[in-house]
Amino acid sequence: MAKSPITSPLNESDKEHTASVLQSTLVDLIDLSLIGKQAHWNVVGRHFRSVHLQLDELVSAARGFTDDVAERANAIGVSPNGKAKTVVESTGLPEYPDNWQSAEATIERIVEALGQVIKRLRAGIDETDKSDLVTQDLLIEIAQELEKQHWMWQAQQT
Repeated sequence: MAKSPITSPLNESDKEHTASVLQSTLVDLIDLSLIGKQAHWNVVGRHFRSVHLQLDELVSAARGFTDDVAERANAIGVSPNGKAKTVVESTGLPEYPDNWQSAEATIERIVEALGQVIKRLRAGIDETDKSDLVTQDLLIEIAQELEKQHWMWQAQQT
């Protein structure tokens, strides 16, 4: 890790541990926003409009949280890495298919992607319990909103 121009409020081991959690969260949120946009552009079918608009809400939330996570990394003296190559190499999310997808298939895939992000977020919440409670609080806030979104997507699978 390069020397940081930012003085961290954390000791070195807590900083490194927290940085790892923040980096994986950052990558997952970037990927979630990209998946959401890919789905947004390619959803078709009977419920196109409502799914299309709901995807915009998901993308907006993911992008906002991406910035929050990157800024938290900076605040603890860690440079965030959201480059495309980094996202491709380290995302924890399933790959989204090419081409048009029915609204039903889109909903299924978004439910799956959100489930993965939430699973990894909850692991990060557990992991930051000792290293950085401020980061843990941020992750809890993100999980709360994404779990709400997950419920709303799942409610359409009837």
